[in-house]
This record gives sequence, C-alpha cells and structure tokens, in this order.
Amino acid sequence: MNHTARLALVGDRSDAVRSHTRVPGLLEAVRVRDGLDLDAYWVGTQDAAQGVDGFDAVWVLPGSPYRSEAGVLAAIRAAREGGIPFLGTCGGFQHALLEFARTVCGLDRAAHAENDAAAADEDTVIVPLACSLVGHEGVVRVTPGSRAAGLIGADRAQARYHCNYAPDPRYLDTLRAHGLAFTGTDESGEVRIAELPSHPFFLATLFQPELDGDGTRAHPLITGLAEAAVAHARTR
Repeated sequence: MNHTARLALVGDRSDAVRSHTRVPGLLEAVRVRDGLDLDAYWVGTQDAAQGVDGFDAVWVLPGSPYRSEAGVLAAIRAAREGGIPFLGTCGGFQHALLEFARTVCGLDRAAHAENDAAAADEDTVIVPLACSLVGHEGVVRVTPGSRAAGLIGADRAQARYHCNYAPDPRYLDTLRAHGLAFTGTDESGEVRIAELPSHPFFLATLFQPELDGDGTRAHPLITGLAEAAVAHARTR
C-alpha cells in the first residue's frame, strides 16, 4: 500500500524570511524532477511542542529567534528518538546541537545565546559569531564517506549563509563523544555540518541549502530528505 510522505516544516512562517518563500518551489522541483511527492505542512514552533507524530520527515527551518524554543527542541527530539528523517538548516542546525547537548550529553543548562542572553558563559553551547555570516557565501569541505558527502557527491560545496550564531568549539568534543559527527567545515575549520550516523537520516547545516541556485532545482541535501521521507512512509 502506498502512503503519501508527510513533511513537517517547523518554523514561524514569514514572507520576510527568504528561505521560507523558497520552500514551495523547491518541493515542486523535487516532485517534478525526482518524482518525490511530499505533503508538506507548516508547524509553528508553539504548536511543535505537541510533537510530530504521523510525519515522515521534519525540517526545522531558519527564522530564529523562534517563538518557542521548547517547541523546536521537542520536534527535534521526537525526530531523533523516533527515527524520523530530520533536516535542520541555520537555526535548525543550532537547535539540533542544543537539543543533543541537553538530552543526550546531559548538559541540562546548555543554552543558546540568542534565546538566553543571561546564560552563564560556561553554559552557552551556541554563541555569537565573531563575524556575522549574514549574506556570506563560501566553500564547505565535506568529510569523505559521510552521509553529506554521499548526497552532495563531492568533498567540497558552495554554501550560502544568513546567521549570526554557531557552536562554541569548547563543546564539540563532548558532542562527538556522545555520537554526533561533524562532517563539514568551512575553509578555516569551523563546523558547518552535523549528522548522526546511527540515525536513518539526521542532518543539520549552519548554511542554508534552500538558498542554493535559482530555486528551480533542490539542493542534494533537500532531495536526500525527500527520499528519506518517502522511504519512511513506506514503512507505515
């Protein structure tokens, strides 16, 4: 029996966020070019706290600070623990690391500086960038053999950013020790891609693959999410 793959687009939808306006066209491109039909629903961050049951994939989109940090973290945790394909871009990347730090690494006080400016320095896992990446484009080096490399099909890729926050390097070894793999860096070695090798599809990027190209063809990481969603739907 065939099932339509259901995709949760988690974020506070706004026409002012360019990545949000790109999504419909990208999903149509995935349908036309790749034959992957997704039934996509926007889930506001305040509603995401109710969970993502019944969805075949979760994409946490940019647009932070989110209205509900708790909602975003709940959606990420449900996808991670439930084996639901997950993609987090920009703010989604940052919150995927925050959720992992709190829930898997046991760092209960782990904080995101954008959400909690009063957090102690030693608890801040996501910190302001020394230099903003808003509007920046640069090369990302991808780890051979990683899921990201397999999808991209190369060990280097161009990436577009629109962010002001990134992981504090002090926490990277702790996150690695608990199973999170960092499989992409910029040319100075700063982390730009994270994935969970033990998960069917759990990938997060600080850059925004939805801004790649002219919007008529989806980035390989987005196509990969769509493929994983369709595969997940077949198991229901």
